[in-house]
Amino acid sequence: MKALFISLSLLFTCSSIFGQTVITGKISDQKGVGISGANVFIKGTYDGVSSDENGNFRFETTETGNQTVTFQALGFKVQEKETICSGQPMTFQITLSESIQVLTAVTITAGAMEASDVKKAVVLKPVDIVTTSGAMGDITAALLTLPGTSTVGNDGRLFVRGGDASETSIFIDGLQVGNAYGSTATNVPTRNRFSPNLFKGSFFSTGGYSAEYGQALSSALALNTLDMPLRNQGDLSIMSLGGGYTQTLVGKRNALTASGNYYNLAPYQSLISQKFDWEKSPVSWDTEVSLKQKWGKAGFIKAYAHTEGSLMAIWQAVPGEAGRGNRVQINNRYSYGNLSFRQVEKNDWSFYGGLAYSHNRDAVNLNYEPIRQINQVGHAKLVAVKDFSSQLSLKNGVEWYLKAYSEELVDDKLRRNIFDNQLIYFVEADYYFSNKLIFRGGLRNGYSTIAKQYWLDPRASLAYKINDQGQFSIAAGRFHQLPDEKLRVLQNNLKNAEASHYIFNYFIVSNNRTLRAEAFYKTYENLATYSGTDRAPVNISQEGSGYARGADVFYRDKKTFRNTDFWVTYSFINSKRKYSTYKTKVQPSFAPEHNGSVVVKHFISSLKSQLGTSWSWNSGYTFNDPNLSGEMQSKTKAYSDLSFSWSYLPRPNMILHIACSNILGRNNVFGYTYASQPDETGAFSRIPEGQGATRMLFAGLFITLSKDKNANQLNNL
Repeated sequence: MKALFISLSLLFTCSSIFGQTVITGKISDQKGVGISGANVFIKGTYDGVSSDENGNFRFETTETGNQTVTFQALGFKVQEKETICSGQPMTFQITLSESIQVLTAVTITAGAMEASDVKKAVVLKPVDIVTTSGAMGDITAALLTLPGTSTVGNDGRLFVRGGDASETSIFIDGLQVGNAYGSTATNVPTRNRFSPNLFKGSFFSTGGYSAEYGQALSSALALNTLDMPLRNQGDLSIMSLGGGYTQTLVGKRNALTASGNYYNLAPYQSLISQKFDWEKSPVSWDTEVSLKQKWGKAGFIKAYAHTEGSLMAIWQAVPGEAGRGNRVQINNRYSYGNLSFRQVEKNDWSFYGGLAYSHNRDAVNLNYEPIRQINQVGHAKLVAVKDFSSQLSLKNGVEWYLKAYSEELVDDKLRRNIFDNQLIYFVEADYYFSNKLIFRGGLRNGYSTIAKQYWLDPRASLAYKINDQGQFSIAAGRFHQLPDEKLRVLQNNLKNAEASHYIFNYFIVSNNRTLRAEAFYKTYENLATYSGTDRAPVNISQEGSGYARGADVFYRDKKTFRNTDFWVTYSFINSKRKYSTYKTKVQPSFAPEHNGSVVVKHFISSLKSQLGTSWSWNSGYTFNDPNLSGEMQSKTKAYSDLSFSWSYLPRPNMILHIACSNILGRNNVFGYTYASQPDETGAFSRIPEGQGATRMLFAGLFITLSKDKNANQLNNL
């Protein structure tokens, strides 16, 4: 019996010994360097070990039969090997490939400034826009504190890197917006039509942008609307210029927001002295409706409609002539709507796109002669994105544009119009060589039915990340844009103007500090030139050309000073072009050589207040003085505007906001209007083009009505 027990014990011991499998090996990266701390284990068991400092490992397992050995390390793709454990020793030589991590991988930054909830490199969020003093809640005015832009105070639109405002296209949820700025008279600044409260983020490109965006020689501004609001709430606005109300209703899978606003500048302008000679101060109203609907498991649909109307009448003095001058009345009606969707499908496919349409009608009365201008823009878009791996993503898109414009002398019953269809296809690929190196290449091609022209635009970007020391990016591309419809209606066969962009960028975000520096060079060809005036062009041709080159720096800091957020911007732009009525290559009036801004926001918790100030400056605007030889040979004094704002929360659901622009009362001049003929002394008299009022004052009380008594209008931004 004792002998039997000994025999069974020996048999059990031997089977245990011979049933153990010894697993050894080494784990290396793609360069052959051993990976320390990598985990090696039998899948579904506790058997495993971590690699040593040289990447070597050794462990034993009693598992038998078919098994899966897993190899994993932080920052690398997991690798698995199928094997049979039979008691025989096994050795593995494993090479792990680097995994692409969204939060740590390099991103394309050349020419691009993004602000959204999913981007770590945020530049300006909507809350930044509404709290920037001097911007007065205008999206465009806030963007003018960013690098690459120029402040043109008597216009109000976006001028980017030596380009005219018409060279910037604006998109909402990927769909183009026609006539994104309110209609106004010459030398009376306008505003963006849309409230920053609509948007969750933006992509503002100063050049070298994606093949997804076209018909813009200088810049693309893509605004993305909010997905789902946080709660049911009503927002009441009482302002020195008017008032409005917004109601938001939120369900489990859908949401509805509706708003209405009314503005009348007459009471304000009766209190604040105006340099403009108003017959009727601007009056406007707007309404909008926004619908959000979750679709299936991973889809989303948005519908948005905006309509507005405005009326103004102004007398504008004519140099060398007595009296009030020319009378300009503008009655504007504008509507914009879009329907957009996005859908994530199986096998790493995703789709997005939609439809958009805008209609702008200006009933202009020039010295009591009625003129009607109608501009229509339609846009349809469908994009498919396929992620083939964590390294490669491919985007394909098709677009159709409708561009229609008509103008009519009502009394004479004379009318001319233009109707153009543009068909577009674009393709773009992102390839991550590693977490440190990404390449983006794309092609955009299109065809215009009225110009009878086909074009092809190649674009490419490359970015390299230097560990935690920031990253470098380069970008190059070609861009086309058809001339303004007001020129094309006079001469239908005008072709595309062309620009080429070359950009070098350095970008770093660290510890709530952002530094962005960029150098650029841009060339222009086939720009439209003509004789006469901008209002009455004749002899239109496309003999214009030019260039813009320079550099800009942006620094933002939320860390150095407690409860303080500030940013500093400087841009140098050297631009010359033969364009419009210019006969030679000259520095255009809308491209000051030096531009700068400083924005500071400081929160004082004990006072429940945020104090803000901003200073914008440029080196002056060129203008043409017919009393001197040459062209665009004169320059105004430097432009400067120091603004202040105060936001106070008397209650959590109530915001009192007060702002004042140009608090120092500087008399900024943007240029001069000269008489068409010399006076008896042989000199051309002139009138300065300046600000309508030395300062702009704004006061607003914003009240949120909700079950959540701590909710206010900033919560959704």
